[in-house]
Amino acid sequence: MSVTVWISGSLRQATEGKTEAEVVAKDIAGCLDELEIQFPGLKERLYDDQGELYPFVDIFVNGDSLRSLQGLATQLKEGDKVSILPVFAGG
Repeated sequence: MSVTVWISGSLRQATEGKTEAEVVAKDIAGCLDELEIQFPGLKERLYDDQGELYPFVDIFVNGDSLRSLQGLATQLKEGDKVSILPVFAGG
C-alpha cells in the first residue's frame, strides 16, 4: 500500500531536507524499513540500541498515535498519512 509520510523538521537532516516521502508498506515497521532504504541513517534517529523506538519519538497514522494503536504492527492501507514527530519537552 502506498502511504505518504510527513517528516518533522528535526529529522529532515537525514532526509536531505525532504518533508514528505511516499512508501509502499503493509505496516509501520515496514514503512520505517522503506524510509531507511530511501534515507540511510534515518532509523538510527528513531530506534535505540535494543531496536525499540525511542520514547521521545511518536508516530501517527491518520492523526492517531501508535501508542493508542498496535505500535509498529499497525496495519496501513492505501492513502494513509503517517507523521513522524520527535516529542520535545521543556520547562
